[in-house]
Amino acid sequence: MRAAGGFLVLPWPGGGGGSDTDPDPGSAEEGWGPLLLRCGAVLGVTLICVAVLRRWIAGGVCRCSLRLDGKTVLITGANTGIGKETSRDLAARGARVVMACRDLSRAEQAAEEIRQSTGNGNVVIRHLDLASVYSVRQFAKDFLDSEDRLDILINNAGVMMCPKWLTEDGFETQLAVNHLGHFLLTNLLLPKLKSSTPSRVVTVSSIAHRGGRIDFDDLFFSRRSYSSLESYRQSKLANVLFSRELARRLRGSGVSSFCLHPGVIRTELGRHVQGWFPLLGALLSLPSLLLMKTPSQGCQTTVYCAVTPGLEGRSGGYFSDCAEKEAAPEGQDDAVARRLWEESARLVGLKDTC
Repeated sequence: MRAAGGFLVLPWPGGGGGSDTDPDPGSAEEGWGPLLLRCGAVLGVTLICVAVLRRWIAGGVCRCSLRLDGKTVLITGANTGIGKETSRDLAARGARVVMACRDLSRAEQAAEEIRQSTGNGNVVIRHLDLASVYSVRQFAKDFLDSEDRLDILINNAGVMMCPKWLTEDGFETQLAVNHLGHFLLTNLLLPKLKSSTPSRVVTVSSIAHRGGRIDFDDLFFSRRSYSSLESYRQSKLANVLFSRELARRLRGSGVSSFCLHPGVIRTELGRHVQGWFPLLGALLSLPSLLLMKTPSQGCQTTVYCAVTPGLEGRSGGYFSDCAEKEAAPEGQDDAVARRLWEESARLVGLKDTC
């Protein structure tokens, strides 16, 4: 280096035998080469890690290719998310698919898309509002009058962490939609399920049942402070207990009952979470593309429980990623399950149960 006009002149990085001030193009390229090589290696490893992570998050896949020609499937909440993808899968297997939805306009759009993509024109929509006891009873009556059989009932619809809303019957919305509506619907449709044996009831729950608690003294948060998360956990625990008690009561009838955790999925179900925590929702929107299942991946365990042969011996079981898993201890309490059944029947005015 040398001083020039009072300035300190440094040699060009990687410079060799050239002049002090003029860089050697060949030497510059040699200096950038290792850096680009390292960047490429890091990028390659990152992409491989992302691919492996996505594969792991996707979870199990239903490998069963069983056809359902001549079978009838009823799916609640079937116009969006995993309900829609479950409808698509079972329609592709040849089943008659009845999509029970609250919004008939969106339901018809989803049904037409499924008809076009599967080539199965036997996909129909029916109106059902699980937040209304009247609607559930009317739907069940119409279904029993018009359908010849019911081979698979999939209790899929749900709400998650919504504000404290009360239904027209005075029930807290999450427990009403996620549990009480499906409890009533299943019981009303049991005659058709029993006449179509072997048949199945598949109830979509969640890993959120862990830590949940059925507060029989205040099911609807009338006296205690409302917590959207606590309410959601209570409703998902109710799903597990209902499925377990249903299996016990139907033992030997030819009707099997299963419940499942579908995984963490990118669907509209979490819209209320973003309402409660908008900043969190914004921060998680990008990572969710990597860390959540797609609806198609999320419906795999539902499809697995619906079509896999030989599951009858595991009726009452809890499934995740297309495999039987152990429910949380609170989800295995048979005394609470029986009490919840009796209280649910009282609330919805159901006198004759299985």
